Amino acid sequence: MSTQDWSKHFQKQVRTLAKEVGLEGLTVVKNGGRVQIKIRKSEGKKVISQQTVMLPFPWTEQSSGDAYTRVRNIARFMKEGHGLKSSANLAQKKAPRKGKDWRKILKSFKDQKINFGTAISEATFNKQYLPPCEMVVEVMSKNDPPTNPRDLIDICVKNWKPESVTRKHRTRAIKQFLDHAVLREGIADIWTPPSDLKQHIGKAKPKDIVNQKAAAFESDQQILDFLKTLPTNSPYKKDAEAATSWFNCFCLMAELGLRPIEVNYLQVRFNPIEKIHYWHCTYRKKGGNGATEPRDIEPLPLIDREGKEVKWNLIERFRGNLLPLPERVTGEAAGTYLKRRQSWKDLKEVMIKTQGANITCYSFRHYYALRCHVKIIDSGSACESMGHSLESHHRNYPYSSKGTTHNAFKAARERALK
Repeated sequence: MSTQDWSKHFQKQVRTLAKEVGLEGLTVVKNGGRVQIKIRKSEGKKVISQQTVMLPFPWTEQSSGDAYTRVRNIARFMKEGHGLKSSANLAQKKAPRKGKDWRKILKSFKDQKINFGTAISEATFNKQYLPPCEMVVEVMSKNDPPTNPRDLIDICVKNWKPESVTRKHRTRAIKQFLDHAVLREGIADIWTPPSDLKQHIGKAKPKDIVNQKAAAFESDQQILDFLKTLPTNSPYKKDAEAATSWFNCFCLMAELGLRPIEVNYLQVRFNPIEKIHYWHCTYRKKGGNGATEPRDIEPLPLIDREGKEVKWNLIERFRGNLLPLPERVTGEAAGTYLKRRQSWKDLKEVMIKTQGANITCYSFRHYYALRCHVKIIDSGSACESMGHSLESHHRNYPYSSKGTTHNAFKAARERALK
């Protein structure tokens, strides 16, 4: 058979195959002496997209049989929903399945998250990303690993309740890991995760639905009553010291509206003009919405049941090194201490039963935001002291936007009566 005859026959075979399997636009051509697959999508005479992939076969009659077999296998994977490049990789058995491949990808993913883009701290990576990503590595190192991202995600999140915060965080972390693997590490695009994660996050059963987002406390007195239950006078020195340091920590969080971790970054500065000392926080919070900048913080003291301002003298004691605090404050550490207190468990149960509200260590901060609006402090000023954007403020503290609207109309009605 002449060169022209065999090549035309080969191309005709591929066109016939494409028609049989319903892959319109699939052809083979010679490119640099090798076989290249092309697949085009057209609207009328206009080509709207084109994909190509080179095959490891020379454009010769001797190789045409093997090349056709490879094209047929690629077409089979494409009919299963894979893209052209991932189908070619699968046909050549290039999809990574060995644990060592995924371990290498995890290492580069960590480097990317910590050192590039909106960089996060190593501690944040180890807490939020490492556990679910290590589970991916473990699952993919088994003898019979999943062959697609949907099954992989489901395996790695099924032990957590549908719609739970943990399942949401794990699902999103795995998606980012797989996106990195495909876009930066070049694994087959069969591993591209779905953009819509609802199916994997799931929906909680009505009986399992709990408002997991931190809610505000009900009143100043509720906080004061709880703080009195901490065993600061325990006969056991270790317990008394821990209780005292956490008591002081919660006082700061309540009066200043702090995130738990910000307790570690507090300073007291002096204003020489007004001749007063004031709070300043140097913490920079990195996240998808940008970084929290260092800021001055305005205290908002609690009021007891007799209507008197609670004077903890925090700034004076802090300046005099008379305010012992936990060695390192984080949301996890604060939450762990609270969960061990029976009085906290009782309070949580009451709030869930009476208000349908879930209080956490962040509720001190939420209640500060609520008090800002009860005292008619405008949202912009509250945001400035709390260290977040107006959009974030209204998204996370819905009563703030509602309260601002209510107060604006209330003031307008009062003006109309004058």
